[in-house]
Amino acid sequence: MSRWISNSAEETERLGERVASKLSGTEVIALFGGLGMGKTAFTRGLARGMGADDIVSSPTFALVNEYRGRVPVYHFDMYRVASWDDLYSTGFFDYLENGVLVIEWSENIEGALPENALRITISRGESDNQRIFDIEGVTLEDIGG
Repeated sequence: MSRWISNSAEETERLGERVASKLSGTEVIALFGGLGMGKTAFTRGLARGMGADDIVSSPTFALVNEYRGRVPVYHFDMYRVASWDDLYSTGFFDYLENGVLVIEWSENIEGALPENALRITISRGESDNQRIFDIEGVTLEDIGG
């Protein structure tokens, strides 16, 4: 596991860009962490790093947003997913292997995540703006940190 500390939304976006530079195009990135932890800021940087120039926003009501870059990035919000039926209704399984999946609120679908998913747990640091990213599946050396 690697740990990355961000002191601003801009640093969080840069982390997303760095992670994107190491992706081949079929990864699942599982984000864990509460409200306001920077999941969407991370995804904004990742999408930009994948070559997408779309406006990245939380898919809270849409359930999934798609961003077009060198490969598609599918941004899921699983906050309201409480059952397998709910998960199937999102179309989640149809997206696997067809692009990069970034999943907010992955704790709600832990049992459906692929074993090789990159897992990122985000928590609050010492200040209001600081975030701690515990990353499983890629090292700081892999992302140039």
